[in-house]
Parts: sequence; C-alpha cells; structure tokens
Amino acid sequence: MKQIELSAGTVEYRDTGGEGPVLVFISGLTIDGTVWRHVVERLTPDYRCILPTLPLGAHRIPMREDADLSLRGLGLLIGEFLDRLDLTDVTLVQNDWGGAQVLIALGDTGRVAALVLTPCEAFDNYPPGIPGRAIGVAAAIPGGLALAMRALRFTAMRRAPASWGWMSKRPVPKPVMDEWFRPATTDRRVRRDLRKYARSLPPKATLLHWAESNRAFDRPVLVLWAVEDKVMPRDHGRRLAELYPNAELQEVDDSYTLMPEDRPDVVADAIVRLRPP
Repeated sequence: MKQIELSAGTVEYRDTGGEGPVLVFISGLTIDGTVWRHVVERLTPDYRCILPTLPLGAHRIPMREDADLSLRGLGLLIGEFLDRLDLTDVTLVQNDWGGAQVLIALGDTGRVAALVLTPCEAFDNYPPGIPGRAIGVAAAIPGGLALAMRALRFTAMRRAPASWGWMSKRPVPKPVMDEWFRPATTDRRVRRDLRKYARSLPPKATLLHWAESNRAFDRPVLVLWAVEDKVMPRDHGRRLAELYPNAELQEVDDSYTLMPEDRPDVVADAIVRLRPP
C-alpha cells in the first residue's frame, strides 16, 4: 500500500502499475478498494488500476482535525489525488458513493477522460436508502457510530434486510468485511472523520443543482445499473444515462448495489468495451 499527502491528510492507495490505460476506482462509506478486487484481477496487467482509500470510514490513517470532509470537500479531494499523482486520461470507476459527480460539477475534470458509474448515490439520494439513513442517524447520536460499528461485527447484522444484506446479493467474505469495518470500529478519530462527512450533506436543492451541472461532461460515460437494487433506485440509472450527452446505459441482472462483488465479470467486460487497451 502506498501513501500520498493531500490537503486533508495522508491517503493510502494501491497502484498495480503498468503502462496501460489508467483506471481510478472509487468506493463507498466504510468500504475500501478491496471491493474491486475481482474486477482488478480481470483487468491487470492490461490496465493500470489505482484504488485510493478515501476518508469515508475504512481509512486506517485519520485525517487532520481541520480537514474538510464534507461531500463537496471529498469530491474535490478526488481531483487533488489525480493532480498529485499527475494522472492523465483517467477513467473514474465509481460504486456506492457519489463523489465523482461532485468532482465533475465543482472541480477540474481536465484529467478525466471517461466515467463508469455502477450503482451509486445520484441526484438527491444522499444518504442512500435505509442503510444510508441509518448511518446518518447513528452519526447524529452521541456514541451512535461506535454502537453501529460494534453491531456490524456480527454476521446476522451484516446480512440483515435493510442493512448490509441489501448491499450485495452474495455475502462478502468475512475477512474482507472485517478489514472494511475495523478502522471505524477501533479508532475514534476515524469515526470522527466519518461523522464529519455524514453530518455535512448539503440540502437536496444543492444536490440536484450539482447533478444538473454534470450535463456539461461530454466525454464517454458508461452507466451500469442493477435492476434489483434496493438502495439505488432503478430509474436513477436511466436518468444518469439521459443526463450525460455521451452516455450508454447497461442494466444488469443478479446484482444489488455492490456490483463489483456481485457481477465483477460484467463490470470488467464493460470497462474493456469502453476503453480498449
């Protein structure tokens, strides 16, 4: 695992290296880049795959106390990450979280050549569904996040309906989820970072304005959306495909939100089709 210093603090990332097209993978709250492991193994060595662990609760290194960890701040942090690594002609590949759309609305997209959106937050669906709202409620209650993270140590809670059971159709291996949840379970400073994010979401009117601003992104966009998703509405996939002037929609069966877990074959094949090596 490599590290880079950004304005918010030290961010860890994995970089497979190589001379192929650059893919930067973005994951969601309390999830690190291992959610993409089955996709990445299908794409290397033909692609250079970079997987940052952004400060969304699965990060092992707490951010600076004064870091801007709002949705806006973290969306712009993606752009800062690309700048600091001097990455060009990047395809951003996103799941669960909506930070890439925030970057496109508010930041410099000169380094971004294409966008792949698997089921993720969009429009005003922040926080998404019942699982997202549960995190928001926990963040608003003193000690709530600590209690919620301790509860997620148990398999029954991880697979419960309206909890993580709605995130993937197939159980994520326990060792993988253990590593996702460990930082926010064991380090109060990581919970502080997660709380800052969860309590900083802007009004719905602002979210919809940012979404509308994405119309200006005229480079290729591939929307992969799960028709059975219980957290990200099916019509959001269609609306996203209509939003971008150069977009394609592929609806995917047999998957919930964590499509890199449920259908890594579909995700990898779609990326190859979008950006041939």
